[in-house]
Amino acid sequence: MTRLFGHDGIRGRANEYPITPEVALSVGKAIAALFTSLSGKKRPRAIIGKDTRLSGYMLETALTSGLVSAGMDVFEIGPLPTPAVAHLTKSMCADCGIMITASGNPASDNGIKIFTSSGYKLPEDLETRIEDLVFTQQQKPPFSGSSANIGKAFRIDDARGRYIEFAKNSIRNNSLNGIKAVLDCANGAAYYIAPLIFSELEMEVCRTATSPNGSNINDQCGSMHPQNIARLVREHKADIGISLDGDADSVIFCDGQGNIVPGDRIIALCALDYKRRHRLAKDTLAVTCMSNMGLAESLAREGIHTEVTPVGDFFVVDRMREKGLNFGGENSGHYIFHDYTTTGDGIISALHVASIMKECGKDLRTLTENLFEEYPQVLTNLPVKQKVPFDQLPRVTSAIADAESALRGTGRVLVRYAHSERKCRILVEAKRREEAEKWSKRLTETLSRELA
Repeated sequence: MTRLFGHDGIRGRANEYPITPEVALSVGKAIAALFTSLSGKKRPRAIIGKDTRLSGYMLETALTSGLVSAGMDVFEIGPLPTPAVAHLTKSMCADCGIMITASGNPASDNGIKIFTSSGYKLPEDLETRIEDLVFTQQQKPPFSGSSANIGKAFRIDDARGRYIEFAKNSIRNNSLNGIKAVLDCANGAAYYIAPLIFSELEMEVCRTATSPNGSNINDQCGSMHPQNIARLVREHKADIGISLDGDADSVIFCDGQGNIVPGDRIIALCALDYKRRHRLAKDTLAVTCMSNMGLAESLAREGIHTEVTPVGDFFVVDRMREKGLNFGGENSGHYIFHDYTTTGDGIISALHVASIMKECGKDLRTLTENLFEEYPQVLTNLPVKQKVPFDQLPRVTSAIADAESALRGTGRVLVRYAHSERKCRILVEAKRREEAEKWSKRLTETLSRELA
């Protein structure tokens, strides 16, 4: 059976399988069936949000039709960030939340992310149950009920205002007066509310990419193109650049000189701030295996332990829930402030970074440039014909073992397949750049012979 769900929900090219209205209709029916069963309610409720892609209208309509036909009430909130869907699902006591987005992908793509009633991304076992229901519907006539059981669809007109107040409350509505920012909203889900949030807190905002037309999301803007924000920060002589992705669950920063700040440095800045305030739960945070070794070493010297997870914000959040932690993130730009959010939130992350700048009276470069010394890294993205398990490739496993042995204690190797592309990612990290480059070259050559 072909899987619908990938690394982060269902995703693909719009109007091509599985991102079609036919599949969305079936997914809506399956979601309604699943959450009716889980909740035990006669009339469960779903929140639906979307980003600004033109195909969002098509998918929203099809999903809503499937949901209401199977007896679920639907609350449509329109274009809002993914974390807003997660928050409103909880605050409105809905049984699930659905976000229509392909995040940082081009406008030609789209996708469906699903959240549980507690605002967390749907676990794999529930994804499998939805898939089973969808494929069962395709093999026989869809289940149906009486007309009396059809659900209703509502538009929540004040959804924006609810999320705006929630986001500002994460820094206790403290003024950000005196900070000038360039804000890139990627022509995406945060195009309207992000400028409002920062402006209401008295930040001087120079905004860009806030005019979505259905096809310009992430188009030479947003966190996938941080050079845009770097240039504009220099032009406007701003203090900080804030660059969101298409669904605003992640963010890239640049300092007042237009230098892009690595995500690990933002993680360190926020962790140390929490530690200083005695707010860092168990003096521990969670990061993925893509974070630099220098980050963990520097935080350890400050009495902070680092939990390391596989790649993906889902795994970071899962570890945080397991260990009772309240901060974690990915160096790619997902930061989870678990006291407030159940998923990455680019706006709340930016509010916290700006709040630290305001309180310390220092610019972002001063706050981040000497936090730790990064180990040199070499990351290679190697196109492959197929994703053969590494344990079936003796030459590859032998080369990886040789590299790990040579770098033990002074570096590391991470070789994995990309979640959504036919690529192999090869990360080599070492105290000396020459060592990282040497072993990266050897591993890339070996993998090329076996897979390319």
